Amino acid sequence: MSKRDASKRVVVTGIGWVTPLGHDIQTVWSNLLAGECGIEKIEHFDASTYPTTFAAQVRDYDYRQFVKHPELHEHVGLNTSYALGAAAQAWECAGLNELDGDGKLDHDRLGIYLGSGEGTLDFDNYVGSNLHGWDASNREIDAVKWAEKAKELLDVMRENEQEPHMPLTHLALEFDAQGPTYNCLTACAASTQAIGEATEILRRGDADIMMTGGAHTMIHPLGVTGFNRLTALSNRNDDMKTASRPFSIDRDGFVLGEGAGIMILETLEHAEARGAKVLAEITGYGSTADAYRITDMHPEGRGAAAAMNGALSDAHRTPADVDYISAHGTGTKENDSIETKAIKRVFGDDAPETPVSSVKSMMGHLIAAAGVCEAIVCVLALRDQKLPPTINLNDPDPECDLDYIPNVLRDTKVDICLSNSFGFGGQNDTLIIEKV
Repeated sequence: MSKRDASKRVVVTGIGWVTPLGHDIQTVWSNLLAGECGIEKIEHFDASTYPTTFAAQVRDYDYRQFVKHPELHEHVGLNTSYALGAAAQAWECAGLNELDGDGKLDHDRLGIYLGSGEGTLDFDNYVGSNLHGWDASNREIDAVKWAEKAKELLDVMRENEQEPHMPLTHLALEFDAQGPTYNCLTACAASTQAIGEATEILRRGDADIMMTGGAHTMIHPLGVTGFNRLTALSNRNDDMKTASRPFSIDRDGFVLGEGAGIMILETLEHAEARGAKVLAEITGYGSTADAYRITDMHPEGRGAAAAMNGALSDAHRTPADVDYISAHGTGTKENDSIETKAIKRVFGDDAPETPVSSVKSMMGHLIAAAGVCEAIVCVLALRDQKLPPTINLNDPDPECDLDYIPNVLRDTKVDICLSNSFGFGGQNDTLIIEKV
């Protein structure tokens, strides 16, 4: 139990997500426990000539079924559309509809902290403008010709909605959030960092309620091209359902995913005063930089280890207290072996006895939205006393020799979870999430 008083303790009262495995909490959770896979052929654009032709996409989804004011969100990109659905679920889960309906919600004390990335890029019109402006004889862009075509093709609303801060803007409009409002984009660690920083805002008394998490899609030509050029994506086009293979000897890269996850956080004092159901408590947050390379973790996992140690210290916990580690677990050669080293560095003799798994094996890598969805997994593991598996783990890498819960869920006692997120650029963020 946290040593902080009720005004400094931060609890989870609402959760929601939109993912490649479904658009509601129970459907996605059931699919994760069953080891289902959300990876299919890319449909957002024609990727047939790309080295990687598959991804984990959100399907059969319409954000308008979730929002009260669709007229405010007419031009939203995919990132924002996913955030709206996830936020509406979390809002209802937290019972905030009733509080707002009674006029007891202080909107000045309702804040938002997201870790969101870009939405749908206007790729075809970018390319059309650039090609029209290309002067082949002089091998340069004719600015006048480019501007003429850009004026014709580019739309101000589409341009605006591509920006990473727009999910936050739309959530503020939809829920009339007038408190502290931030967005960070620290790559794959973004939404975990957002949860941690939202926790700090509540601890210092700057808000009563924080809506936090993230949204992202990079399933577009530039996103897939960029990760292919980095050799970060799996190319297992002939066996895409098993392409995401964290901790396996034959892993060849991660699978790109998309979606959103939102948590409602409150001080325990505020939650108890309104009679809210508490789902879990955020007791620890650690954040570090590798100070090493843009696209590589430090080979000994020093930043990752420091983030885990920081979170444990903040929570007043030891490694022996942790019942489950939600791994970053991307399925790249570098990440999985280095994360394993970092866990061993922190957990020592307790490392082999601590269950670890990666849900990226099933829903792909949601980039900025990955961390929050994995934190929600921890909340549900605490609720149901079940741990999701790492699927496709049939031939473990000898360097990855921890208990990764291969292929089948595990029923076990779970009171304390640790959730890791490590991003390009060397950002490392870790949360400790506990049963209350």
